[in-house]
Amino acid sequence: MKSPFAYVPRRGPLQAASPGAAVAYLGALVAVAFVYSNPLVLLAAAAAATLAGVLAGARGAVRAGWRMGISLLLLIVVVNALIVHRGETVLARLGHWLLFGQIDVTAEAIVEGLSLGLRALVAMIAFAVYSACVDPDRVLRALRPLAGRSALTATLVSRLVPVTAADASRLRDAAQLRGPAAAEVGKAPLARRLLAGSLDRAVDVAATLELRGYNLDAPRAHNRREPSRHDRRFYAVAALLVSATIASLFVGANGFHAYPAIAIATGPATVALCALIALSGLAPLQRRPKRLSLPADGTKTVYKGPFSSRRRGGGGVARV
Repeated sequence: MKSPFAYVPRRGPLQAASPGAAVAYLGALVAVAFVYSNPLVLLAAAAAATLAGVLAGARGAVRAGWRMGISLLLLIVVVNALIVHRGETVLARLGHWLLFGQIDVTAEAIVEGLSLGLRALVAMIAFAVYSACVDPDRVLRALRPLAGRSALTATLVSRLVPVTAADASRLRDAAQLRGPAAAEVGKAPLARRLLAGSLDRAVDVAATLELRGYNLDAPRAHNRREPSRHDRRFYAVAALLVSATIASLFVGANGFHAYPAIAIATGPATVALCALIALSGLAPLQRRPKRLSLPADGTKTVYKGPFSSRRRGGGGVARV
């Protein structure tokens, strides 16, 4: 069973782009999420990351990122609502709790937790798209001259995270197939078995890397890959997002505060920024090749190459 976060080679602009261009594009969406706290802007960033993943063919990774992001979002909202007691709109008074004191759930605390959770959701979706669409081997080759050890560590993490997720899924399936008479397996035993398997795999990977000589200084590769024609598109979109993010801060597009009362900016600047961020998700869109138009007589023009004719030099155009 393959994890949805595993890299799968596909034909598309995001997969064909260089790692720097793909990281700049997805990193710009994450940067927007961490700079802004307005829920409208965060929802636009989540929509852009989702649209980018769908257009890149990573639907499974996007779904997995949404599941993990929503779980983390709900956890942040619940914890923030129980811990933070600020706000004017009290929704529930849960009495006095041990170690927490008086618990008053306010709408302002829920909205603040929602804003923090949306940031985590955008980061989860962007990482899922990155893991499924960016080749970690190309990332390693690109970063090895700058920081070889860090590049190797990042590449191993991006490779082993999908493997660990697949192991967890197999362990859950095996626990369910033990039969009705077997004792129910809790989450703690599964977590311990998953941790033990991860440590064993880490030892095997370390031994394999040592045998392959990764601790030695490798010669520089001369056959570097040429930049993709899609790089300029992603760099331009990333630069546009960063510029618009910085410029919109000065016109009040990030007008949001939850305490003491909820206030969310919904002006023209905020709406324009949300539209721009959402449209940036169309960057991985692949253009369809142009179809040949048929002449009026119904025949189509077919190019015959220089080796397609029986006589030498017989290349040309033929009517079919």
